[in-house]
Amino acid sequence: MSDRVIIFDTTLRDGEQALSASLTVKEKLQIALALERLGVDVMEVGFPISSPGDFESVQTIARHVKNSRVCALSRALEKDIFAAAEALKVAEQFRIHTFLATSTIHVENKLRKRFEDVLEMGVNAVKYARKFTDDVEFSCEDAGRTPIDNLCRMVEAAINAGATTVNIPDTVGYTVPSEFGGIIQTLFNRVPNIDKAVISVHCHDDLGLSVANSIAAIQMGARQVEGTLNGIGERAGNCSLEEVAMILKTRADILGVHTNLKHQEIHRTSQLVSRLCNMPIQPNKAIVGANAFSHSSGIHQDGVLKAKNTYEIITPESIGLNQNTLNMTSRSGRHVIKHRLELMGYPEGSYDLDQIYDSFLKLADKKGQVFDYDLEALLFFSQIQEEPEQFKLDYLSVLSGGSVMATASVRMKVGGEMVCEAATGNGPVDAVYQCINRITGYNLRIDKYELKSKGEGKDALGQVDIVAEYEGRKFHGMGLATDIVESSAQALVHVMNNVHRACQVAEQKEKISQKSKLETI
Repeated sequence: MSDRVIIFDTTLRDGEQALSASLTVKEKLQIALALERLGVDVMEVGFPISSPGDFESVQTIARHVKNSRVCALSRALEKDIFAAAEALKVAEQFRIHTFLATSTIHVENKLRKRFEDVLEMGVNAVKYARKFTDDVEFSCEDAGRTPIDNLCRMVEAAINAGATTVNIPDTVGYTVPSEFGGIIQTLFNRVPNIDKAVISVHCHDDLGLSVANSIAAIQMGARQVEGTLNGIGERAGNCSLEEVAMILKTRADILGVHTNLKHQEIHRTSQLVSRLCNMPIQPNKAIVGANAFSHSSGIHQDGVLKAKNTYEIITPESIGLNQNTLNMTSRSGRHVIKHRLELMGYPEGSYDLDQIYDSFLKLADKKGQVFDYDLEALLFFSQIQEEPEQFKLDYLSVLSGGSVMATASVRMKVGGEMVCEAATGNGPVDAVYQCINRITGYNLRIDKYELKSKGEGKDALGQVDIVAEYEGRKFHGMGLATDIVESSAQALVHVMNNVHRACQVAEQKEKISQKSKLETI
């Protein structure tokens, strides 16, 4: 049996479907390229049949990713499998992942079929998928609650039909480690052709056991683990891949297996996923939380000062969390910025140095000294602004106080034209938002407004994240500035640009639909 565990990342499929607002194609590509740098073996990047937007994002990622195998999900239906194949065919190497429920609860109540019918559907789905690729994964949905005899039959049949990977998901996070490990052990003991496929596991965290269940499965012979960065996903989330990776690395002495992940990329990738997905990481989160390497107890501090391994079983550097060694001020040149970004895991070519340097100088003039977290925040914000923008904030001014009605003046670039507006509001941010709404003409409803401090002290950057609804769809926007009113405005402008792009896509689809109807007539 191989001593390498395949890392299957589903951040962009299972993780993304649980977000309050969908990611744009560009944001998904940005995450996919980060996952590729992290070294994931397989990345599941979408469910192509679900929407034209998901199809486009899967196809775009498949076209750009070269070093990881790109995968798309499909139900055990020919139309789903065909859509996945069409989206993926531009990739150099790809996998089709088809799934079907196997538990009695799902078979009888959801599918309303007999298990024999489900068995036949699964076999047919795998055979059809093999027409497009020799890399087919089959998942027994809700395997954790599937009668073991039925599960053994399904796994054997899927492998005989041509599945090269068979996934055993604890879809609802129901099992405990000894139980789940026992399921995997039983499959290896009872399925005669199990050596012809990789056995995978996909555990959810409803009882907080997804990582423990995954490790138990590995100990019993599973050689692929599915999960997400930061554990994001449906309900309580998925298995956290960064935790699995560091467990396998740190406890290789008893587990005896390894992954191909580049562990120094973990921190940077985790932060990127958190920001783009608008999913904050809890401070006490294992491996990537803000407190993961902090010590408050006097006894602990004394021990760490004498020898770090007294209380740190992994080092910050092992996940790419570096300390700041060079002061960055307005006198720093481009080479220093490039050097700091490389140390943080951002290789040359993954960003526009001129653009980030201009933003850095403006911030350095305001703050005096810029730190790594400032630079990374600026980099992220500059990247989300790279797409052509219909709306761009040019100037704003606000007047507010305890006895003064909040008033704002805003000037924005709309296409190639400058447009000005003034408005009053319940506060400075509301007044600015009234101006932006009038200029753009979009009637949005703000569902969520969140202000976070990036950095420390009076010169910390204010990051504003908002989620807004427009015509039944949710859109996320982010703004970053030393002034919270300005960052609030930037966040709304970011949303407006996302809405504008979505409207353009909808208009184009309508034109194609109308043309098709006319041709039919």
